[in-house]
Amino acid sequence: MRAADVPRTQRAIIVTAATFGLTYGLSSPLIALELAEAGYSPLLIGLNAAMYAIGVLLIAPLLPRLAWRLGLPRLAGGALGAAAVLLAAFPFSALLWPWFVLRAALGMASETLFVVSETWLNDTAQEQTRARTMAVYVATLSSGIALGPMVLVLAGRDGPAPFLIGAGLALAALALLLAARPRAPRPEAPTHAGLLPYLRLAPLAVAAAAMNAAIESAGLGLLPLYAMTLGWSEQSATLLLTVLLGGAIVLQLPIGWLGDRMPRRRLVLLLSALATVGALVWPLALGHAWLAYPLLFAWGGAFVGIYTLMLAILGERFSGSDLAGAFGLVSIAWGLGALAGPVLGGWAMHVSAHGLPWFAALVCGLFTLAAIVGASRQR
Repeated sequence: MRAADVPRTQRAIIVTAATFGLTYGLSSPLIALELAEAGYSPLLIGLNAAMYAIGVLLIAPLLPRLAWRLGLPRLAGGALGAAAVLLAAFPFSALLWPWFVLRAALGMASETLFVVSETWLNDTAQEQTRARTMAVYVATLSSGIALGPMVLVLAGRDGPAPFLIGAGLALAALALLLAARPRAPRPEAPTHAGLLPYLRLAPLAVAAAAMNAAIESAGLGLLPLYAMTLGWSEQSATLLLTVLLGGAIVLQLPIGWLGDRMPRRRLVLLLSALATVGALVWPLALGHAWLAYPLLFAWGGAFVGIYTLMLAILGERFSGSDLAGAFGLVSIAWGLGALAGPVLGGWAMHVSAHGLPWFAALVCGLFTLAAIVGASRQR
């Protein structure tokens, strides 16, 4: 790829992913609310949400071979087109079981787009600015996902309109991709059969994804409840979550800047240690609003920064179809973590009033130990 094409390609990938992030952020609460209004139980709604992870597990092993055979632009375009069709199909099904099939297929399409975006962006990034590039990607994508529910609030939930808006956003992302004509070298054939070899080659990245997903999925649902048990009002407790997500977006840029100026694995170790200590301080900090807001803002940035840096570290080591394979395994770890996190976090809160921060500290602490062991083996 010519050097002059690199910035244009990177902008196209980031904007496309962020636009699709709106669709992702819109569809998750929309499907849950529609099922609840139809009178289905929370268990059934939870099982339907789990079909997304099933879709991830089904498509992830195929992504390295698909990237090699189809190329990254065609694979990304196919995923966006498929997502648009699937979202448009939801409101026109009168039966429940097709929603399970559609949710799994939507998981396959969404995960394909995310893995292709991360692979493609890493392949175009220069080593000296790789962490900053991935930080911009994570911050922009997270912003799109966070704004998705706002689209639902503005559009309302009457009839098929919100699903068609989601489909339209996916088509808008596809149009942006086609209009920009971003360039991508054809990936070489993957050097490993299946995904398990990447677990041996990049165990810390897999652990980072599982940790991030487990705590993120638990925290999004349980942090406001935890704060309310400590005396916070519902509105103030929800604001705490907004502050945490704000830090997760805003602080990626300085973390990415640091990641290009110091050893990235050392910075991962520092951020994981800070996340561990920060979680231990939650019970004290949430007793004082002036301390809770800045702590959660900084904690959100440090915690998500671990994942941002792991994306850059994977880009250092792999490229092309092998990078897609590594990200495919990371996706599986993310899906498993997202399934386990709310269950373990809820159990921890059942056992102890401060179970949520103890759970977060334990998971972050275990990851910190894994990072220390990994660093010692590389010496």
